[in-house]
Parts: sequence; C-alpha cells; structure tokens
Amino acid sequence: MSDTAPMIHEDALPGHESRLNPKPQWQPRFNGSDRLAGKVAIITGADSGIGRAVAALYAREGADIAIVYLLEDDDAAETKRIVEMEGRKAITICGDIGEPAFADEIVARTLEAFGRIDIVVNNAGEQHPDKDITDISEDQLRRTFQTNIFGMFFLVQAARPHLKAGAAIINCTSVTMYQGSSELLDYSATKGAITAFTRSLSENLVSDGIRVNAVAPGPIWTPLNPCGGASPEKLENFGEGTPMGRPGQPNEVAPAFLFLACEDASYMSGQVLHPNGGTIVNG
Repeated sequence: MSDTAPMIHEDALPGHESRLNPKPQWQPRFNGSDRLAGKVAIITGADSGIGRAVAALYAREGADIAIVYLLEDDDAAETKRIVEMEGRKAITICGDIGEPAFADEIVARTLEAFGRIDIVVNNAGEQHPDKDITDISEDQLRRTFQTNIFGMFFLVQAARPHLKAGAAIINCTSVTMYQGSSELLDYSATKGAITAFTRSLSENLVSDGIRVNAVAPGPIWTPLNPCGGASPEKLENFGEGTPMGRPGQPNEVAPAFLFLACEDASYMSGQVLHPNGGTIVNG
C-alpha cells in the first residue's frame, strides 16, 4: 500500500452529489441510438458529477458500466440505479485509484461481471485550492499527482492486455491545463501531465487500433468545487468568467465523452475536446 493516504479529512472531498443544491444536471438530453451497443465501459469517478452523466449517457447508448468511486456509497448506488433504469447492467467498485492493486481489482471485477473491456474513462480527480505555492504540502502534492495522473497510468496498465482493436480510452484533463489557475497549482500541473499522457499514449497504441483522446472541461457544477475543491471567494461567482457567463452542467460535457468513445470518432486519436463555455484555448 502507498504511504500517501486519500485526503478525506482535510476537506469534504470528493463530496456527495446527493447533498448539493442545486443538483447537477446529469440526465441525457436525447434518445439513444445504440452507438455503444454491446460495449463495456470502466468509468472512474462515476458516482457523481461528470462521471455520473457519462455513465447515464453510455448506458442509454447501450453500454454496461463499471462504476468506480472512492467513498460515496449512496451516490454510487444512485448511479447504478440510473444505469439499470436505462436497461443496462452496472457494478460498483469502491477504492483508491492511486493504488496499483486497486487498478488490478477494477479490471478483474469488470471482466468477471461482463467478460470484456471496450472503453476506459479516466475521469476521477481531486483538487485543493491554495493561494500560495508555499501552502501546498508535500503530502498534498503527492496525493494530487497520485490520484490525477498515477491513477490513469495504473488503470491503463491493468486494462491494456484486455483492450482489443476498436477500444477507446478517454482521459479527463481541464481548461486549467491551457489557462493555468492561480489557486490550483498542483491540480493544473497534473492536468498538463494528463494532456501529454493522452497524446503520447495515443502514439503508443494507435497502431493496435486503440484510440486515446481527452476532454478538457471548463467550470462544471459538480461536487468537486463546492465540497472543498474551490475557495469560498471563487464559488461566489463560479463559472461567471466564461464567455457564456455561467458554469456548465455535467450533461453538457458527457456528449464529448460519448463522441470519443463511439465510431463517430473513428478518425480521431490524440485529440482534446473543450466543453468550456466558449473559452478559446488554442490547444
């Protein structure tokens, strides 16, 4: 086991979606068209926020889902119910994605339940606001990298032997990778690493018919920010600095993950999509 324990006592992260008011909008907005019929997806951080919206949309499009999460049993159970209401199967897998052994468990349990893996969505992440770089402890720095980028490496390594031609990997980076963020120095650094990982992994796997892409959301209303991931000052005007003047909703981001997972994106790899409220990042 790693010496870097989840930072669940410093703040309220990851946070319960069930306690948010207003509730994030996860509901798919259109009828499905079987774009993921017969597929199996592993989605980390699928208990709430963007991950829940992606799970709901993938299920509507015909996929069975492995819901990976850290702590929130009630939120994970609700996501499972949502998937099953779409007529698909779901399992919940609780643990710390920063641990290599947990990645092996995710893959083993997914294969046991569904017999295959077609899509890996590396969505889970954590952030901790700090106004000065000297406020970032070594433990926090290691923990943020452990979750946000090490976890992606571990899960891809575990899943790789089971991914066949036509499989897709989608990583969640962030607008902060392109714009920077004065209060999220360690988080932004991990998102830069994720973008580089996405592009390099794409080059590594493309000849085997496995596509690797990423999504870089802007400010999205999920438990991440109001449950300790943003300062109170930032929350007062959360998302209002975007050209659209508001934060986005999870179901406005999930379609980007669907596009990159299905055959509509068959000629795309190593790319990043930007559902960010109109911010131009030129990346």
